[in-house]
Amino acid sequence: MDSFPCHSAVITGASAGIGAAAARELAQKGAGVVLMARNRQKLEKLVAEIVENGGRAVSFAGDVSNHEDVKSAIALCVEKFGGLDLLVNNAGLIDPIARIEDSDPQAWSHVVDVNLKGVYFGIREALPVMKKQGGGTIINISSGAATGALEGWSQYCSTKAAVLSLTKCVHKEEAAHGIRMIGLSPGTVATEMQVQIKSSGINPVSQLDPSVHIPAQWVAQSICWLCTSAADQYLGTDFSLKSDEGRAQVGLPAV
Repeated sequence: MDSFPCHSAVITGASAGIGAAAARELAQKGAGVVLMARNRQKLEKLVAEIVENGGRAVSFAGDVSNHEDVKSAIALCVEKFGGLDLLVNNAGLIDPIARIEDSDPQAWSHVVDVNLKGVYFGIREALPVMKKQGGGTIINISSGAATGALEGWSQYCSTKAAVLSLTKCVHKEEAAHGIRMIGLSPGTVATEMQVQIKSSGINPVSQLDPSVHIPAQWVAQSICWLCTSAADQYLGTDFSLKSDEGRAQVGLPAV
């Protein structure tokens, strides 16, 4: 536990799924975690669970599409835990799934606000804090959709492609300042998002059997591994959990 390099973290989309699993895993390793999401009740319940198990956690109810909310969440981490070693940009939307011709412009734009601008806001506010303390790690939750087009997912594919480009840009600009910028492409994960995808009935992903989705806990373990120097070869790009090689590096079983 003493060797784990991240002592303070902000996780967006932390009320459920990957974000909640990451919060539990990081707290178990000794990190103080700020959990950010819109659902205050779920956040407070998770914070209580973590604290009851000996961890350190506080909640921040806010929306990543609001720059001031993101700024406040990062400031809270500095206030409560003395710095910011890790930012996990996990919050993301895929609904409403629709072909472009049938899409609603306002809903499509909202996905951009959350999936892309929310990630940018987090990075923008994390950088000065991390650089002042000598470095830090930023993990963007990515997807195979960043490099592959899927019917009905134009909003998701486009924003994930943009986030991958943002990952590369941050690495180019800030690696020399101790910023470890990396994306994590987990594949399909057993979360509420997969329920939404299946109910849409659009494209082959919606036809997958639920048994093929990996548990969110595996993604949480991968996030912790990416915080270590063992993952340095992947800085500035996406690390994929979809290959046996990737899972073996984290210490996860092959599928």
